[in-house]
Amino acid sequence: MTVIIAALVVGAVGLIVGLLLGVAGERFKVEVDEKETKIREILPGNNCGGCGYPGCDGLACAIAKGEADIDACPVGGAGVSNAIGDIMGVKGEVKAKKIAFVKCAGSCDKTVERYNYYGEMDCKKAFVVGGGTKKECTYGCMGYGSCVKACPFDAISIVDGVAKVDNEKCRACGKCIAVCPMGIIELIPYDSKYKVACSSKDKGKDVKKGCSAGCIGCMLCKKNCESDAIVIEDNLAKIDYDKCSGCGKCEEKCPTKIIKK
Repeated sequence: MTVIIAALVVGAVGLIVGLLLGVAGERFKVEVDEKETKIREILPGNNCGGCGYPGCDGLACAIAKGEADIDACPVGGAGVSNAIGDIMGVKGEVKAKKIAFVKCAGSCDKTVERYNYYGEMDCKKAFVVGGGTKKECTYGCMGYGSCVKACPFDAISIVDGVAKVDNEKCRACGKCIAVCPMGIIELIPYDSKYKVACSSKDKGKDVKKGCSAGCIGCMLCKKNCESDAIVIEDNLAKIDYDKCSGCGKCEEKCPTKIIKK
């Protein structure tokens, strides 16, 4: 009899708790926008943060509320943007695909080193320990792979001391840019014809002391550009990708061959 009574008491308590939880759930439940749910189903689910929001859930919520553009996801591309546009009842402009580019050609055989580094293969930590890069060029890629670890798409590898981006794998999420202590990674149009693989702002003679593959600011690329697409700022050539016609004169005339197709 005691066992039966105990069982009834436990059962009654469980029933009451269940009812209370059910009532509380109905009373305090958060209404989810149907659009938000549909958008979340379309987003790729990488949760890379490249959109500037805390994962795909955060972006879906922001788009549904009208706080973010329908093409805010850098991973999904035009297909995802169009599908979200159908849900939101709007059409957005198709943005040109972008990729990350490492502005450095200073491989091991082309650079001079100031010291030997022995420690964890992490650019940020090595930067703090060594007071910067070990290379004589204080603008170049450190080559320890922080960007490799940060990339959620396995699009970056270290080749001969310099980070290289696989253009087909890159989704322009920007995580590599965020972790690079040298600030030498930028997003450029996928269909860019030519790129300046250097970030040095030193004068020509100082560049040559540390790297044989650096921009010396000679202006030959600028003078020979048929589209007026190149400017020299802080001793460094920069290409205006909107103006570049892809004539190839800059690559042809560059004496250090750091303008690459």
